[in-house]
Amino acid sequence: MSDLCNVTVTVNGNRYERDVEPRLLLSDFLRHELGLLGTHVGCEHGVCGACTVLFDGEPVRSCLMFAVQAQGHEITTVEGLGTMEALHPLQEAFWEAHALQCGFCTPGFLTTLVPFLEEHPDPDDDEIREAISGNLCRCTGYQHIVDAVKLAAEKMRA
Repeated sequence: MSDLCNVTVTVNGNRYERDVEPRLLLSDFLRHELGLLGTHVGCEHGVCGACTVLFDGEPVRSCLMFAVQAQGHEITTVEGLGTMEALHPLQEAFWEAHALQCGFCTPGFLTTLVPFLEEHPDPDDDEIREAISGNLCRCTGYQHIVDAVKLAAEKMRA
């Protein structure tokens, strides 16, 4: 049995402290230790983007990080973007533009695109496609996602 490491991290504005195995992945920590099931695990190699979360405001692949690396940092998962009563404008736009089907990839797209839209308030199609190039979707064909990002940008500018 290996020694446990103490991890204190802020997730979606809440502080958590846990003793974890040093090799526990951040994605598994979020899902199994904290019960935040919105962070999906797809390829487990950092390729698909389904496990993307915001790490101090920047998108990262949580399947490529250990939970102990999050010590003292701030994580935002899809659960932290909005609520059922008050969706984030990007979540609202995904719904309105039919940018999701099965929804498995959606949390990763959303957490990738929130900081993108903060930096690019009026993106064109090419910029959006570049921003989502690291996220894979097997259902939508991406055009509805591009449309949703443009709609979200309009909402966020208004």
